[in-house]
Amino acid sequence: MKSHKLSILLVSGLAIAAAAACGTDDSGNSGNTGDKAGAAAGSAGPVSISVNCEPPKTNKAERATFEEDLAAFQKLNPNIKISKVTDAFPCYDPRTFEPKLASGELETVFYVNFPNVGRLIESGQAADITPYVNEIKTFKDYNSSIDLFKKDGKVYGLPTDGYGMGLVYNKEVFTKAGLDPNNPPKTWADVQAAAKKIAGLGPGYVGYGEYSGNNVGGWHFTASIYGRGGSVITDDGKKAAFNTPEGKAVLENLHQMRWVDNSMGSQLYIDWPALMKAMAGGKMGMMLGAPDVLISLRNDFGGKFENYAITAQPEAKALFNGGAGYMINPKATPEQIKAGLKWIEYKFLTPGKGQFDYVRAKGANLTVGQPYPDLYGADTPSGQAVNELRKANANIDASQFAGWVEGSKGIPPKAEPGPYAQEIYKILDTPMSAVLTRKDANIDQLLSDAESKVNSLLASKG
Repeated sequence: MKSHKLSILLVSGLAIAAAAACGTDDSGNSGNTGDKAGAAAGSAGPVSISVNCEPPKTNKAERATFEEDLAAFQKLNPNIKISKVTDAFPCYDPRTFEPKLASGELETVFYVNFPNVGRLIESGQAADITPYVNEIKTFKDYNSSIDLFKKDGKVYGLPTDGYGMGLVYNKEVFTKAGLDPNNPPKTWADVQAAAKKIAGLGPGYVGYGEYSGNNVGGWHFTASIYGRGGSVITDDGKKAAFNTPEGKAVLENLHQMRWVDNSMGSQLYIDWPALMKAMAGGKMGMMLGAPDVLISLRNDFGGKFENYAITAQPEAKALFNGGAGYMINPKATPEQIKAGLKWIEYKFLTPGKGQFDYVRAKGANLTVGQPYPDLYGADTPSGQAVNELRKANANIDASQFAGWVEGSKGIPPKAEPGPYAQEIYKILDTPMSAVLTRKDANIDQLLSDAESKVNSLLASKG
């Protein structure tokens, strides 16, 4: 559920190539995998592919970098034509992704968040890229994040971003409320107390914000129950596992802050941008989030970057391990697969290029120094190169992330709940929404109803 890449001004000498990348091909095709140029295996002409997840026009800096990289990539690879580029914000939105997936209209190279990886592999909706991965120079240096994209010894995609959850907070709001921004909450009792003080600042102030719909409510329920030591499904993936004291504690905590402490306000944050916009507005104190939330608050929502910090998730016994990557449309020809992987490698996986071009990012006054993406083993050549570039060009205060880095050490990561995570999240939206909209919400009944629905879902999947 994240936003992501770096950007700067478009180099004028490459502008024509970038413009060609963002349009249609000469025959008027849209750039999907069925393009004649891409389908013509072994032809002398260029291989045509389409890609998605270009930053939106509202994010001028990152969009400019994306377009610069498109142009530079095609100059380096004249036989690859990126004939269509689709922008999106956020890059994964079930309201648009699912219809395109069902109709087979996804781009040749498409963005996928971790919860969807397993089900796309299971359903045959992602190409097997195993024969081609050794052509990617950094592939051997991946950390365990690559394992999510593997099944039965085959590889079906490449991670390009990863994260663990934490507690994002507004240092300026903390100071106004008489709280110490250098000593953020370490327990959920601390969060409740801090939220009450922040809400007490006056109209418009919200101590703690949380999601309640469009799958992100269930997503944050999952992150919260993981932190308390619970699970969403059993280890064998066949039954729900959240109707437990840990699951109840998640909802009771929210009910307490919403209805007893009155520290959460009355507005519902139904989708991902809604809560981010509220947090960027400067009157919200805290929310659960990953480290990249700080960058998105700045780049996508106009927040004052220096006002935010992230610390470890309170009392966490396990950290929700999320992220995103790219897969290839199964309709793609071998030539298109190789071309798509070259683009992913250039844009997302090469130290000093694309998202790892920290010299460019620093020159464009974009943030450099945040401890992610974390894709490579620390002792590998790629991992060392990325870290050296990151340190050499850092332009942010490392203390904004230090609480999260130090506080999260030793906490085991926990993967999202199986290949049907999005469907489970949709079911779990209901109890999250209910405790935030109904003072008399019956938490035991809400968990029981959701449990029955998840059990039925999993049974139907076999």
